[in-house]
Amino acid sequence: MENSDSFYIVAIGVSAGGHEPLWDFFSQIPVDSGIAFIVIQHLNRDYASIADKLLAKYTDMPIYWATDQQQVRPNCVYMLPVNKMMTIEEGLLQLQDREVLERSNWAVDIFFRSLANGQKAKAIGIVLSGAGTDGTLGAIQIHNQQGTVMVQDPRTAQFSSMPRSAIIKDHPTEILAPKRLARALLDFVVNHDYSLTESK
Repeated sequence: MENSDSFYIVAIGVSAGGHEPLWDFFSQIPVDSGIAFIVIQHLNRDYASIADKLLAKYTDMPIYWATDQQQVRPNCVYMLPVNKMMTIEEGLLQLQDREVLERSNWAVDIFFRSLANGQKAKAIGIVLSGAGTDGTLGAIQIHNQQGTVMVQDPRTAQFSSMPRSAIIKDHPTEILAPKRLARALLDFVVNHDYSLTESK
């Protein structure tokens, strides 16, 4: 089993107005970045999503609807399925059914927290467009565990309350438009890995 501590895992929280920011972000990510990506998106309960097919137009990385006990590998994208909640433990995705009567969706917070606890400094959380405050508490947990938080500039978001809440409550490393966030992420990973190598 590949050790997930050896590569960064980036969790992207997104809700309303999030399709275009996701497309813009992934259009800037090369297929060989060495990073694993987990997309936690609020999806409508009542229809089959084609979010994976839409995203595939903007990246050549393999895209998977996440399955229970699936191992996370670098250079892949995993998406939260409709009507599921998800965590990660020792590099394996853990899926649970979302409660039928649950009105609020805290899928981003739940996943961010588990990622922070497991990956520590190798955890990166990104909050894109969305209504509400999902992702804020999870971002704080990532920060507290020495991970990194990046947020879409609210001025570029169709729905700004998710990124704005994360900015107010936490201290993101970067606050940028999606394409610039992607480039900042790549620079961060390269520079941080280089500094770790140099310090050994």
